[in-house]
Amino acid sequence: MLRLFVALDFPDDIRRRLAGLGGGVPGARWTEEENLHLTLRFIGEVPDDMAGDIDAALAGVTAPAFDLTLDGVGVFGAGRASRVLWAGVERSEPLIHLQSKIESALVRAGLAPEERKFTPHVTLARLKDAPQDRIGRFIAERGLFRAGPFPIDQFTLYRSHLGRTGPVYEAVAEYRLDG
Repeated sequence: MLRLFVALDFPDDIRRRLAGLGGGVPGARWTEEENLHLTLRFIGEVPDDMAGDIDAALAGVTAPAFDLTLDGVGVFGAGRASRVLWAGVERSEPLIHLQSKIESALVRAGLAPEERKFTPHVTLARLKDAPQDRIGRFIAERGLFRAGPFPIDQFTLYRSHLGRTGPVYEAVAEYRLDG
C-alpha cells in the first residue's frame, strides 16, 4: 500500500518564512520546514498497482501557471478541540480551478470523491491540549503574516512515509502547469 497526496511546493525563502512562524505554543508539533506544502488532494492509502492510474490521471491535468500569496494565520477547531495551526492563502481562482481539475481526474481514475470542502492552507502545527491563551496570542502576533506573490508552475504527487519522529515526504512525480 502507498499513502499518497497531491500538493504545491513553495520556494525555499517562503518555506523559511513559514517555518519562522513556529514557536510559543506548548502542545504544538510543528511541521518541519522541508515538509511545508499546500495539499491539493489527500489521496490516502491505495494499492501499489493503482499508482500508475493516479500518475496517468494527474499527467492529463492541464491548467495555467499562476501566482500565489499566503495571507494570515488561523486555527482549525475551537477550545479544547483546536487541532491545527495554519497559514492561509489569499483567494485564488487559478488555485481553485487547479484543485478542481485534480479532483476530477482522480475520481475518473477510480478514487472516491473528496467529501470535505477544499480549504487551502499550509499546516504549521498539529495541536494536542494546547493552551487557548497561547493559541490566541500566536494568532494575534502573527495574524498579519503575508508572503508572496510567488509563482506556481507545477504540482507534485507525494508518498508519505509515517515514522515515530513524524512523516517523511517523497516526491513521486511532478506535473508542469502551462505558461
